[in-house]
Amino acid sequence: MQEPQVVASCYAQRRALWKAAIKWPMYSVAVMPVLLAAGWWLGFQGTLRWNQMLGFLLAAILLLIWENLSNDLFDSATGVDAIGKPHSVVNLTGRRDCIALLSSVALLLGLVLVAWLAWSSNPVVLMLVLLSCGLGYVYQGPPFRLGYRGLGEPLCWLAFGPVATAAALLVLAPVGTGVVPWDQALLLGSGPALATTLVLFCSHFHQVEEDIAHDKRSPVVRLGTARASALVPWFVTLTLLIEWLPVLQGHWPLTALLSGLGLPAGCALIRLLQRYHNQPTRIGLSKFLALRFQAWNGLGLAVGLALGACLPVR
Repeated sequence: MQEPQVVASCYAQRRALWKAAIKWPMYSVAVMPVLLAAGWWLGFQGTLRWNQMLGFLLAAILLLIWENLSNDLFDSATGVDAIGKPHSVVNLTGRRDCIALLSSVALLLGLVLVAWLAWSSNPVVLMLVLLSCGLGYVYQGPPFRLGYRGLGEPLCWLAFGPVATAAALLVLAPVGTGVVPWDQALLLGSGPALATTLVLFCSHFHQVEEDIAHDKRSPVVRLGTARASALVPWFVTLTLLIEWLPVLQGHWPLTALLSGLGLPAGCALIRLLQRYHNQPTRIGLSKFLALRFQAWNGLGLAVGLALGACLPVR
């Protein structure tokens, strides 16, 4: 019979693995496009369809559940998660069939909800969401697996940037709005999507050897950890530059500078990777620093745009 402290330790380890598998902080990347769109509508138009916003938030979470679970399934098929990722849902449960079913249910529920939201706003919303899902599938799904060719980052930027932001702007627009706001989606979504892409970029640093062993040519594998870490300050700088330039041009209010709330986490991430880029045990949490930068940056921008209704645009 096992000692009580041994049982407690095993339980604590199992709970920690499940917490890592659920990855609840990651859902900030899913909800950010709709939060940004809500901030823009409140700040520039003074109106917001709250029921549409809440529905789209739930749909975004369901679709990210599908993407996370399906990516675990795809990685388990290639073996890349067999050793270096004990918190994979497939590794934790050992039930690929159940995970595949749960993934499909999340996808179906998410798309049904999006279809309802599109029916009450614009049919193009469903097409945009399907495009975003398609980009998510070709990232890891067979036979494409473009993430294994180092193309995951641009796919991530497209899916969570202009495409998702255009869908969010359109689903929150007043009834009868029929034109896809590509210009506004590009302006609003480009900076936050770059911060989201940084999260994916940083997720490769601690698993370079596993990726090489399974022929996964991520950008970090291609560049090496030293050169890849040197790009992180550019990610942070370009994110803020894209978001602050409309303020300098007078298109956005000064309160949009609240996107700088993510800067402390961005600076901490830069320092961490500069010092320990080639030490996997020290940088395993680098993607969570990147996630903190993404969350505070996007939330600050959304709130700043919403508060802009209280201030004149310069």
